[in-house]
Amino acid sequence: MSAGLWVNINRLTSGICRLYQQGMRPQPLLIASIGTLMAGLLTGGLVAADVTEPSSPTAPARVVAPSEPDAVIADGLMSEGLRTPVRVGPAAEARVKWWRDARFGMFIHFGVYAIPGRGEWVKFSQSIPHTEYAKLADEFTPDPDSPKRWAELAKMAGMKYVVLTARHHDGYSLFDSRANEFNSMQTAAKTDIVRTFTDAVRSEGLRVGLYYSPKDWRFPGYFMPDLYLESAEAMREQYHGEMKQLTTEYGHLDIIWYDGGGENYLGIGGIDRDKNGWKRRDRDKPYTGRFSWKDDEVNDPIRARFPDILINDRTRSIADIRTREGKAALGDFEGKQPWELCYTLAGPWGYSPNAKPRSLEEIVVLLTNTSSRDGNLLLNIGPDPKGGVPDDQVERLREIGAWLEVHGGAIYQTRGGPFLPTAQVTSTRRDNTVFAHVLPDEAGVMASVIKLPRFANGPTLQSAKVYSTQAPVQWKTVDDMIEIEVPPKLENSPTIIIELTYDGSVMQLEPMAVPQGSESADGTL
Repeated sequence: MSAGLWVNINRLTSGICRLYQQGMRPQPLLIASIGTLMAGLLTGGLVAADVTEPSSPTAPARVVAPSEPDAVIADGLMSEGLRTPVRVGPAAEARVKWWRDARFGMFIHFGVYAIPGRGEWVKFSQSIPHTEYAKLADEFTPDPDSPKRWAELAKMAGMKYVVLTARHHDGYSLFDSRANEFNSMQTAAKTDIVRTFTDAVRSEGLRVGLYYSPKDWRFPGYFMPDLYLESAEAMREQYHGEMKQLTTEYGHLDIIWYDGGGENYLGIGGIDRDKNGWKRRDRDKPYTGRFSWKDDEVNDPIRARFPDILINDRTRSIADIRTREGKAALGDFEGKQPWELCYTLAGPWGYSPNAKPRSLEEIVVLLTNTSSRDGNLLLNIGPDPKGGVPDDQVERLREIGAWLEVHGGAIYQTRGGPFLPTAQVTSTRRDNTVFAHVLPDEAGVMASVIKLPRFANGPTLQSAKVYSTQAPVQWKTVDDMIEIEVPPKLENSPTIIIELTYDGSVMQLEPMAVPQGSESADGTL
């Protein structure tokens, strides 16, 4: 980027910065064009390698996460590189037990970005000036009762908790914010969507979660917090004010799901300047500038008010839940730090009119793979501008719920293991039972025989049967392995679940690998 461009940016922002220096805070509308300009300049070349446009309805634009070093456990916390520590240990497990038992939740991305229907990052990825983007709020008039329908859909789908985007990176708040006039009460919607949502979810007997993005693209201080420190501090003031309001005026909350927080992700991961000019900050280099989100000033009072609340790992405050985003981030088994995979039912996170729902098989296999790795699945819907969910997505949610109605006992209230997952065999467990989940391969073929290790000096297998029908399954012991004949797949399930009953608890067993070649499609081993 040339020096001339930076000079022009400085000229454009100097007036706003003088207002901050004089103790006056410009409204977001006045600084929006600067933030959008910075977004466009950064996207246009400085960090283009890290932000991608959606290439299809199934490829939303997301920031690429940095690689993570091996985890280290110390003093009841688990850390991963630059990411915030997650609580581990008996007290942490007691707090998170209901959430582990739930295994499956609904994520909802909803906002004015539903009107263009090109995903929730449309403002940033297409460099839409805020003065233009803000006009969408004049057209945004969702059905006030739509949150009730979302809650009903979540319950129908077998989900146990629901998380709504109270405010995304575009700055539009779905509640009557006193810190941000760009909100659903002070624009055409004239409704407090968060309030209707929290009431509706509780009425369905589900747990309530709110997503919140501290970062706000309207503030140039997000992109360059040291150069525009006053702007960054104003953005922080908005974050603190809105979170205080959300956590004191909307009843009991079970989950706070942050996104875009933490100093290391300022400026979409950050930029530095040295003697050679401007450059992308190294991924393993922490932010060391003057700005701080002061996350503990937000989260400490929240924890005091709700001692059992669960907070994810996208600020610098100590967290309860590790976040994995997208199917490609499924990763390996992790039984110490609680974690959750978030993924979309159809297309981008925000509404896209042409997005088709993923197949029942894909979602069931993903839920199975997540549970067997000891994680949760948070499955996203993006309602249309009126708050409606497309019929084909509603039908898919109904199918998921129907599958869980029959097979949910092998998912809910289980822990992953004791066998580490392979491409075609995974496992969950509860008490003295292991549920072996047999998965289709890429061609849709199921193994006809699987081979699992015996537990040396541990519980002994007593019986095997098909979980959904309780039909007996043939098995035999060969040396240190158990060979199990896999029955034909049932029509109503993309997977086969075999219930293995042992003569003692399987819960304290360390996860163990299943030997390569332990499954066969032709009945041979």
